[in-house]
Amino acid sequence: MWFANFFVSGSMTMVIPFISLYIDSMGNFSDAYVQTWSGIIFAVTFISAFIFSPIWGKIGDRYGRKNILIMSAFGIGISVLLMGFATTVWQLFLLRFLMGIVTGFIPMSQALISVQTPEKSAGKVLGTLQTGSITGALMGPMLGGALADSFGYASTFKWVSVTLFLSAILVFFIKEVQLKVSKDDRDSKSYTSKEVIQHIVGNPVLFVVILLSMLIQIAHFSIQPILSLFVEEIHGPVNIAFFAGMAFSAAGLGTLLFSRRLGKLGDKIGYIKILIVLLFAAGLIYLPGAFVTNIWQLVVLRFLLGVAIGGIVPLRVAYIRKAAPLSMQGEVLGYNTSLRFLGNVIGPALGGLIAASFGFSAVFYITSALLLISGVIMLYTWYTSEYEGKESKLFSILKQ
Repeated sequence: MWFANFFVSGSMTMVIPFISLYIDSMGNFSDAYVQTWSGIIFAVTFISAFIFSPIWGKIGDRYGRKNILIMSAFGIGISVLLMGFATTVWQLFLLRFLMGIVTGFIPMSQALISVQTPEKSAGKVLGTLQTGSITGALMGPMLGGALADSFGYASTFKWVSVTLFLSAILVFFIKEVQLKVSKDDRDSKSYTSKEVIQHIVGNPVLFVVILLSMLIQIAHFSIQPILSLFVEEIHGPVNIAFFAGMAFSAAGLGTLLFSRRLGKLGDKIGYIKILIVLLFAAGLIYLPGAFVTNIWQLVVLRFLLGVAIGGIVPLRVAYIRKAAPLSMQGEVLGYNTSLRFLGNVIGPALGGLIAASFGFSAVFYITSALLLISGVIMLYTWYTSEYEGKESKLFSILKQ
């Protein structure tokens, strides 16, 4: 599954650097038209994924996750292959929308591994799994750009689809084993969507953990559309693509190096405790970005941000593994992923709007505040729902 995640994540990020250039090659369009449709075509995949992720999660819970993973990889592969034959912007838009319907390979693979992992090691295992998708995401844009320069945009889509089909073949040889990692009868019970939602809403900490998926993505993606422009402002136009890519990749490198370690630490100390620390750390790390004066300061801050943000993902999934019965985890992770995709849409739009209205520095201020507020919400919810309750129970026992 690590290699399958690597191929899927890398394949899906390979085409990001030249989507706008591919649109521009389809006709004699104005810059405004290309920029507008680039944003729409990029976002439409997340919008359709936002709608369908919980549905696929529920199907996976009921009929098995391996088959859904194979369908997802083949579906994404076919969509990307057909993009190589697209001749109009509307065709590309439709194919990106259809790709979003079957997108959900990464969270479904997390569910597949989660239900076969003992609770005590879930953070370490899921953190290790995440390094596969992070490595793919780091290498994807670079390889995609090289392929596009060598073979052209259309041919790159066709080559990328091959690695997606390879991911489906890898999953085909995986044996989905339903290990008895729990003795709780709730883990084998079948749940309706209403019962799943009631379980999420009835567990305040779980509800906030899932809600944070959207808030964190909004914060993390708010800087994405303007990062290249910000790099140009502090460094100048020389080798702008290289240094902007370095700033992007620094965050991914921090995630790659520390996500497994932070997941393992969560197994020992507690997922929510580490999550709260990382939320406050990410908020404090984001703030100095408004004051950087050279590219290397920005790269260091992006690396540290990657460490904090990267640790949050496996900790959230590991907590869901602990808080939700195994037989509903695919659907719960589907809602978690759905809100992540929604954050992916809101974040870039919000960041671009703030930068246009108030300048680059305002994006860092507001993003930092959003992460710190998320930390406060998580701390308060955990303290009132879990920590304070345990303390009261312990006090009553001691009093008796």
